[in-house]
Amino acid sequence: MITVHHLNDSRSQRILWLLEELGVPYELKRYQRDAKTNLAPPELKAINPLGKSPVIQDGPHTLIESGAIVDYLIRRHGHGALQPDPATATYDEYVQWLHFAEGSAILPLMLNLYVGRLGEAGAPLHPRIESELKNYLGYLDNALSLTPYLVGEELTGADVQMSFIGEFAKAQGKLEPYPNLAAWVERFQARAAYKKAVEVGGDYRFAK
Repeated sequence: MITVHHLNDSRSQRILWLLEELGVPYELKRYQRDAKTNLAPPELKAINPLGKSPVIQDGPHTLIESGAIVDYLIRRHGHGALQPDPATATYDEYVQWLHFAEGSAILPLMLNLYVGRLGEAGAPLHPRIESELKNYLGYLDNALSLTPYLVGEELTGADVQMSFIGEFAKAQGKLEPYPNLAAWVERFQARAAYKKAVEVGGDYRFAK
């Protein structure tokens, strides 16, 4: 049985969604953020010394990092589902999206969040952050103008991994100029497995 160590309102939500899409049974262990600091509780460090989520345990294997977990679950438990044929060029594109999510795409969104908390002190950084947001969100919007999902007509693990980018951008009010990206977020949020994962994992502000 796979165990998911799930921190509320975190990127571990997409791992629950992936497991629901795959129909793989799992056990959920919940951790609650501190109400004042919004940080994970110390108990999570017993599983992951970094104190971050997601973390999964599958028999003797303990894995951290969303992209690695998405790849592992699909390879080991997907039976060919939710990924292109590894012999095709589409698979290479799929792997690129897996890395893009926590590589290039997340940085301007995180900077926008943290710099925004600085008030006037952060004002000189906002033009560069906005420029980078337009660059990356525009790139994603253009990709989604071609197909309903990132690598074709059907959902793959790339969409699951990239979902946090779309939801984070939506939470920051950045989707209006990007109709294809906005439609993609609505499309995957309407899936039964996604809704089930939110129900299981608890209220998820990025779903709003």
